[in-house]
Amino acid sequence: MFKTSFIDEVDVELEFGGGRRHIDIRFGILNHGTFDQDERTNARKINIAVVGLPDPTENFLSWLDKCSSGIDAKETTKPNLFPRFPGFGADSPFNAEWVCDNRAIRNLSTNDISHLQSLSTPGEIIKKAVSFYTSEFDYLANEIRPDVIYCIIPEMLGDQLDRAAEMTGPIARYSEEGEEAINRYRHDFHHCLKSEAMCYRIPIQLVLPSTFDVGTRGKSTKKKSRSKKARQLQDSATRAWNLFTAMYYKAGCTPWRLARKPSDYTTCHVGISFYKSLDEKTVMTSIAQIFNDRGEGVIVRGGQARLSKKDRTPHLSEEDSAAIIIRVLQLYHDEHKNTPARVVLHKSSYFTPEEQAGFRAGLEQERISMVDMLSIRKSSIRLFRMGAYPVLRGTHMPLDGNKHLLYTRGSVPFFETYPGLYVPRALEIQFDLIEQSREMLCREILALTKMNWNNTQFDMRDPITLRAARGVGDIMKYIPLDAPNSRIATRYSFYM
Repeated sequence: MFKTSFIDEVDVELEFGGGRRHIDIRFGILNHGTFDQDERTNARKINIAVVGLPDPTENFLSWLDKCSSGIDAKETTKPNLFPRFPGFGADSPFNAEWVCDNRAIRNLSTNDISHLQSLSTPGEIIKKAVSFYTSEFDYLANEIRPDVIYCIIPEMLGDQLDRAAEMTGPIARYSEEGEEAINRYRHDFHHCLKSEAMCYRIPIQLVLPSTFDVGTRGKSTKKKSRSKKARQLQDSATRAWNLFTAMYYKAGCTPWRLARKPSDYTTCHVGISFYKSLDEKTVMTSIAQIFNDRGEGVIVRGGQARLSKKDRTPHLSEEDSAAIIIRVLQLYHDEHKNTPARVVLHKSSYFTPEEQAGFRAGLEQERISMVDMLSIRKSSIRLFRMGAYPVLRGTHMPLDGNKHLLYTRGSVPFFETYPGLYVPRALEIQFDLIEQSREMLCREILALTKMNWNNTQFDMRDPITLRAARGVGDIMKYIPLDAPNSRIATRYSFYM
């Protein structure tokens, strides 16, 4: 018989202004302000730039202005799930305000976008569409140097990306959370644009008109595209929370951090994932994403990986494992001016004996003795709970051997509901090599699901280590394997 345990949200609190804590991101900022606001005396000015067609750009800026004064909460019986947005300005909990100079508004041409219709291959369409934006980045990077560039994606461009997808047949699918997954070519455009923008060293944010240009609050809108599918919009306050929190983080600020006890060791969390080169002909290549307690990330591209004959998943050699962890720690030291006392490795495939030996050798060379290695995957095992709601988020259970089941999604008492659409799936955690207790490591994973600066609802499924590693790999595949390290931006804000 298996026995389940439960990790309460109070055990994975986040830290906000003045060192005060809360289990929820939005209420933490509402009640205590952002973590770093006490580090400055004046409001932080965030200079933004916008690239898009004239009308959507004007509507976007008007929406930002409206949100800056605050957005009322959605009318609901679940007030903790849909809190009001407090606004964004010197007197707001963010203690920051956005500024957009007229010279920072760059207009696209409808004629240029219309000419995409004459292109006959998906690659040509994506490459040309990306060039519309990067040509404006040249001016902005040299003349304005904004903190963040917003790229408004007009519906007519979305139609051309849908046309590119139709050239290879329908490929739309649905995610586990019930949100429509953007088709491959919209993804490719996003990833390609992010990779091309990297050399300007200014974070960018892609924005769809449906984010800000809606006629009826809270209702779904029909995408004017060939997919003919409805896109369910979040309520106005939630959209404002997500966009402005991402803006704050991309501008180099810290909205919140993992709560730490004085006795806690300084810890570096490393997520390791794998991706194929763009032509899908080369061996899988590894990347790593590093996070400290403030969520400051450093990106590393590792060497080539090899597919294991045993499980057909990619793994690193002992030498490459040692090399990548040494590179990780060197960049960590360059960024943070210190060395962590402890390193936690999260990987999507199990750690082979060669990988374990290589990582340990590299850590020993850098004089770090404490290490935990965990492989994390979606589990096929599902637990069911009596009553109307699914199993509680934070439920965990030991399985046979060195494995554990952990629910990072599920019913949340603070929300008084389960905020998902489908029966949640647990994560299967394999403790390949650990020094800390399994309870503590599960608690750490649960806390890391709250470190996603693109989404302020805290019950994400994956820890930020692996979520970021996979996202970084999607963009990294557009950077040639022989490109110098200087071509690769090392901060996570360029990839999110």
